[in-house]
Amino acid sequence: MYVCGVTVYDECHLGHARSAIVFDIIRRYLTYRGYQVNYVKNFTDVDDKILNRAAEESIPWKQVTEKYVQAYYRDMHRLGVTNPDIEPRATDHMTEIIEMIQSLVDKEHAYQVDHDVYFQVSTFASYGQLGRRKLEDMQAGARVEVDPRKRDPMDFALWKGTKPGEPAWESPWGPGRPGWHIECSAMSIHHLGGTFDIHGGGKDLIFPHHENEIAQSCAATGQGFSRFWVHNGFVTIDEEKMSKSLGNFFTVREIFDKSNCSEAVTAETLRYFLLTTHYRSDVNFSNQGVSEAKAALDNLYGLFQRLQEPAPQDVNEDAAIQPRFTQFAKAFEEAMDDDFNTPKAFAEFQQLRTEINQMLVLGLSDSSRKQVREIFRRCGAPVGLFQLPENEWVSRPLVFGQASETMQGEKKELTDEWVQEQIQHRAQARSQKDFAAADQIRKTLAAQGIILEDRPDGTTRWKR
Repeated sequence: MYVCGVTVYDECHLGHARSAIVFDIIRRYLTYRGYQVNYVKNFTDVDDKILNRAAEESIPWKQVTEKYVQAYYRDMHRLGVTNPDIEPRATDHMTEIIEMIQSLVDKEHAYQVDHDVYFQVSTFASYGQLGRRKLEDMQAGARVEVDPRKRDPMDFALWKGTKPGEPAWESPWGPGRPGWHIECSAMSIHHLGGTFDIHGGGKDLIFPHHENEIAQSCAATGQGFSRFWVHNGFVTIDEEKMSKSLGNFFTVREIFDKSNCSEAVTAETLRYFLLTTHYRSDVNFSNQGVSEAKAALDNLYGLFQRLQEPAPQDVNEDAAIQPRFTQFAKAFEEAMDDDFNTPKAFAEFQQLRTEINQMLVLGLSDSSRKQVREIFRRCGAPVGLFQLPENEWVSRPLVFGQASETMQGEKKELTDEWVQEQIQHRAQARSQKDFAAADQIRKTLAAQGIILEDRPDGTTRWKR
């Protein structure tokens, strides 16, 4: 599996986090199902954006790339994303890039103009196959750089002749640097061969990046390129794509620093939030959506905490529970086998949680309790969930932009007696069908970091 990675010129935003998490779970799940996965994800470490950032900060361009490579690793660690097997950088593969360009020139799929080299799109008959676009439509709709030296406006750069102040490498066409598209083709073929199984990235890469990769790769090797293409949807703000150019984005660093939760908790919360929408679809970011994901995980970790309580002494072994585990595992795998349908898989987790809660009211043996936790851990691992020890999960509400010290200070002023008194008031309001008052008490307690859990037997548990 080859996935197009980040261009290292700035902090990662939530859109990058979503792509990283999506391909992390694809890699995890394929491994869970018994596949041996060789996962390659690149860094684009020479690019106009990098050079512009270096000029802005008056530092060497290599210093820019190294700074943001390390920032990327920091963010991936905080998100619980496992490292790919191979993480190539474009600047380490100049030999392979130049050789591939030369092969395209030799086969008359590319031509030289001055010190630049362009791929001639008209020589690749199936150009546009990935996005199911016609060439004439792409010519009319694409933002094509005007260059009268090109034979056709759709032709794209494989090699760019050097400009003053830019880094350059020697080549048969003079000193210069590669175009963006050829970098990924050369790196993926070098590490995975001419034809490999999965190529992935954000859906904004379908055209022109992945379309160009297909054309130049197939033209160079005479083989097929990737057998399957996987593209994740955008993260939007107010239904508009999150991007640096629009300025409507949250960096991963900001989300962690502004949250009042620990890093490990936030990692699972963000993962749950992003994966409750199918990876191919866009997901709209909101504090409410993240809070709902946190509440869903609170319920699950609350179950895990209850499972640690000792079983009643008169409870026998539960003969019916093992078939339910088998049924659940099958349903989970069927959901994930269906194009990694995480929303459906999460629904199976929640359904099992509901059933186990009901069983706990009736009585569940210590042996069954351990098995429940084990199956949640085992099936949660492919999606990166339920891996924390129960006592590390923090149940207080997720608050962005509010200092955690304030919340901690407020909670210290609360006594158990006062909380219990509020719960009694709420119970009384509910008995009188004054649900508005009952809901307001719950919200007041939540604002103070108190979580209520209404149990099937009618009682209410609470925790800080």
